Amino acid sequence: MKLKNKLIAGLVAGAAAFFVGLNQQVSAATINNDYALSESEGSPLRTNNNVIIAHATAVYAPARNVATYEKREWYNAGAYVQYIVGDGGKIYRVGAEGYQAWGAGSWANANAPVQVELAQTYDQAEFRKDYVTYVNLLRSSAIKYGIPTTVDSGAWRGVKSHLWVTNHVWGDHTDPYGYLASHGITKAQFAHDVQYGFSSSGNDVTPTPKPTPKPVKPANKKQVDVTYAMHQRNGRWLSPVKNAGSGANGFAGMPYSAHDMLYIKVNRGSIKYRVHTREDGWLPWVHKANKNDTVNGVAGIKGHTIDGVQMYYTTPSGETYQQAYYRSQSTQRAGYLGTCADNGSVAGYDSWAGMYGEPLDRLQISINDHSNF
Repeated sequence: MKLKNKLIAGLVAGAAAFFVGLNQQVSAATINNDYALSESEGSPLRTNNNVIIAHATAVYAPARNVATYEKREWYNAGAYVQYIVGDGGKIYRVGAEGYQAWGAGSWANANAPVQVELAQTYDQAEFRKDYVTYVNLLRSSAIKYGIPTTVDSGAWRGVKSHLWVTNHVWGDHTDPYGYLASHGITKAQFAHDVQYGFSSSGNDVTPTPKPTPKPVKPANKKQVDVTYAMHQRNGRWLSPVKNAGSGANGFAGMPYSAHDMLYIKVNRGSIKYRVHTREDGWLPWVHKANKNDTVNGVAGIKGHTIDGVQMYYTTPSGETYQQAYYRSQSTQRAGYLGTCADNGSVAGYDSWAGMYGEPLDRLQISINDHSNF
């Protein structure tokens, strides 16, 4: 879940005791209720008890600041969850358990009695304390509501990341995996930890078994060329660009111009893409590339201003995994915005390029197993 970056400092407050049962072991944490919504605030709708949603805040700010912001702006921003974890393993409550929060779209909100945000920090020691509390809170919440502790399984019940909701229901967020990866936590490790939990000492209840090393297969990386072009709003198609480089030939688009259509194609594997426009929001995914087919071959609507782009590259079976790395610039600021990866693995950014409301005037794309930006 990505919150607006308008966070202010809050006050440290008293807390109530909260106990998490884990395989007959008990770990004590605290819940700070200073930022909890009142009975007249938040959604009055009860939830179905099917999923627990795992988020990361996507901003590097103290958890209490996030809680303060959600308490103050829950209605105006249309975003809040039940709990924010951070500041060295603390838990801040905002929404009420069992009532809908506004964290991941209508389906997830209606089916999640608990949604949990993990505040982001660069400090590894602080992260470790946050992570243990985050995992135990997700796990204990699932147990409390009779929900499986499996993470991102194919079933429609269990602990679900915001990325799972995006991939199976709706949305464009990929948290919490990009942030977890920045601290060395893989998806498999996260799933294991939620399933088994941590003891009061912070150690794994059931450590992840170390598999017998398998023979390393030789790399089979292939060169992937990506060709893409943008159409000036109410104008013409600009010359296509292959891959990303420097200078005028290193990007698609026209500086200080607005654009309304885009096509992208690759010479290996496949790519899907979509655009966000100021007039329409996110438009449907496009799987083809044909500038003469404005229905199925390009992303965008003629005359409507593109301010966001998202894409996913699929590597052919048997080849070294590669993905789309891409970045954009807008007409309203100098320099490129942050680099995006199609699986959300670049910490601090959602997996789409652009800035809502600002016409996108330049786009660079590279297909590789690492970012060259």
